[in-house]
Amino acid sequence: MPEAPGRVVTLVAGNGFCGGCAYRIDPSVADAILVALDAREQAGFERTNVELLDAPDAAPFGNALTWIAGQDNTHFLGPLPDSEIAAMIRERRGPSGANAEYALRLRDALRELGIVDEHVEAIAALL
Repeated sequence: MPEAPGRVVTLVAGNGFCGGCAYRIDPSVADAILVALDAREQAGFERTNVELLDAPDAAPFGNALTWIAGQDNTHFLGPLPDSEIAAMIRERRGPSGANAEYALRLRDALRELGIVDEHVEAIAALL
């Protein structure tokens, strides 16, 4: 619902570490994929280059593109207590489905990669 958007994982600028997966894009389709990703992330997100690491203290082995919430991103709600975030997620639903399903699938995907994110785990436990 546009008047009550769900919560999603948002990267912000800083010196933090974010675990996940990087995907190599076939150069023959890269332009079309980047246009689609830029459109999806257009609501105040900025495309940026980041270094890829195997672990927080490892040397970079490559570079990747990602999108971060800019200073002027009106959709970025900032930090809230876990219980408030979970309450929001529990009742929200959008074109892609239930927000709670998104949060639980995110937790499961991170676990499959061997990543335990304390914040994501706390939200999932409250759901």
